[in-house]
Amino acid sequence: MKIQKRIAVLAGDGIGPEVIDQAIKVLKAVEKTFGVDFIFKKGLVGAAAIDATGNPLPDETIALCEKSDAILFGAIGDPKYDNDPNAKVRPEQGLLKLRKTMGLFSNIRPVKAYDTLLHISPLKADNIKGVDFVVYRELTGGIYFGKKTRSADGQHASDLCEYSAPEVERIANQAFMAARLRRKKVTLVDKANVLETSRLWRDVVKKLAVSYPDIELDFLFVDNAAMQMILNPRQFDIILTENMFGDIISDEASVITGSLGLLPSASVGAKTAMFEPIHGSYPQAAGKNIANPMATILSAAMMLDYFGLHEAAEAIRKSVDVLLEQNIVTKELNWEKYYSTTDIGNRVAELILKHNPVNT
Repeated sequence: MKIQKRIAVLAGDGIGPEVIDQAIKVLKAVEKTFGVDFIFKKGLVGAAAIDATGNPLPDETIALCEKSDAILFGAIGDPKYDNDPNAKVRPEQGLLKLRKTMGLFSNIRPVKAYDTLLHISPLKADNIKGVDFVVYRELTGGIYFGKKTRSADGQHASDLCEYSAPEVERIANQAFMAARLRRKKVTLVDKANVLETSRLWRDVVKKLAVSYPDIELDFLFVDNAAMQMILNPRQFDIILTENMFGDIISDEASVITGSLGLLPSASVGAKTAMFEPIHGSYPQAAGKNIANPMATILSAAMMLDYFGLHEAAEAIRKSVDVLLEQNIVTKELNWEKYYSTTDIGNRVAELILKHNPVNT
């Protein structure tokens, strides 16, 4: 009997629908090659949902996600909302609510330097060659979700940052377990010299580390971590951090690859998970068939790992490696000779169907 999985497809805005289409194309090739059955159901989110319903995350979309085994997400954002700081309803509210509602407390972002693309990174090739680490960012707590105030005269504002020990423990456990499958090192990034929430993080993680005696644990203040990310990123294996610091650090880490279009992510909870590229909606490229779908395709590979379909996931990653080695890339990776969004999706799907992507 075939493995069957229900996938909620939230394409969102801008280039989201285009890159999602390529990921689905690849997953349909996986169906044929690996004997899996995916049931794709589409839902609205972000600016597209506001335009249609007035709500960035309609109840129907929440219900769809709750009935699905995983969520495949594109991107959200639209200039008409992004350029209006006073807009009361914004696309980002849909994503934040989705994470909170579905309990997606752990954001996982792999960062890898590809040898064939070292030259496109603004960082020195000698500094980034061989870089391979993963950022574990807490996703449903901290300052983004704390109480927010603004005085009546508009001259004073505050954002409350709160964390509890259980919130820290659950993502720290994930980070330590992931380290066991890698190079056995966890780096906690915080600001424990000045922030009480960071001191809580450090206390909780230290106590938890006793249960993982095989894992090396070290600590970096976030400002130093940001510097080390540029100077010596090879030192990192698993980076563990809170919500806002993780948002900043993981975007900084994207510079290592030279392109946001190569970085996938997973947002994992106790009952479900969502998979999405880390890039934004890039509205300037929407509809032009030039966006890089590799991050979304690699996010689909992370989803297959979540389902336990590791052979299929590895086939996708190796197929992407093959295209990069052959310089079959979109415009932002090669301005002189480039391929379209659909070309990349077609090529990856073809390699999956051949079921021997390494030697193709």
